[in-house]
Amino acid sequence: MSNALRHPKIAVVGVGRVGATTAYAMILEGLVPELALIDIDRRRCEGEAMDLSHGASFVRPVKIYAGDFRACQGADLVIIAAGASQKPGETRLDLTFKNAHIFKDIVPKITAQAPDSILLVVTNPVDILTYVTLKMSGFPPERVLGSGTVLDSSRFRHLLAEHCGVDARNIHAYVVGEHGDSEVLVWSRANVIGLPIADFCQLCGQGCPPGWQQEISSQVRRAAYEIIERKEATYYAVALAVRRIVESILRDEHSVLTVSTLTPMPEIGEVCLSLPAVLGSRGRERIFRVNLAPEEEIQLQQSARLLREVIERLDL
Repeated sequence: MSNALRHPKIAVVGVGRVGATTAYAMILEGLVPELALIDIDRRRCEGEAMDLSHGASFVRPVKIYAGDFRACQGADLVIIAAGASQKPGETRLDLTFKNAHIFKDIVPKITAQAPDSILLVVTNPVDILTYVTLKMSGFPPERVLGSGTVLDSSRFRHLLAEHCGVDARNIHAYVVGEHGDSEVLVWSRANVIGLPIADFCQLCGQGCPPGWQQEISSQVRRAAYEIIERKEATYYAVALAVRRIVESILRDEHSVLTVSTLTPMPEIGEVCLSLPAVLGSRGRERIFRVNLAPEEEIQLQQSARLLREVIERLDL
């Protein structure tokens, strides 16, 4: 029997470009009948709520309003998109200390109002801030998630789809580890219409240029930097990725998505990073420890070590 929430409420904390676009994506999908927006810039937040509300006749019924942290009361899910954004030439990890400081302030304010909610972190560096949120909230790991590599996995599938000439929805391919420079593209488990990549390429028979896999890997890792250099920020695709996570939770779909979450594996250590996880109405319900190729396993361990080293520098 499904445990889908019938009348869910979502609060979005941080209504900049990512937060506002996420709210818009959820409204278009008709996911939620009540949406609270919270931002340090109250006038901007009110403007976003007004702008979104004025499209009410075009979407499913939804109540949208701006408020302070008290507006988190009764929220089933709180999306945290607050913080400084990534600048051109800046890595996600460069944002760590300024955004960790912000999260130390806002997470207790959120949890005081919504102690039974699921927390979904979108702000970068998302793995570090998911861990900060976990520690500051005191919530069980199942109810503290980060958007992780859901978007990276989509980028991977998109590029594979373009290369192979098939619909991206017919491709299964995951990115694990950090949402950042040390992320791991799991080529060994990628498949097209159920066939391993090597088998599909042989069946296709068109011939692939040398180094095509390395080129796709580079494009996936460089995607955010390329977009930021051109338009200063990324927000459309990440908003769709967050909408997909929210959909799986609110509808109790038990979909498998690569969200960032505290890993229970001793070999990974105490760190939040992305692995395929089942998502339902209770949050993260199960993590899959995928059998990786030896070189991918080494890369995942390196990614985890990098994140642990950063966490150890934080005063938590």
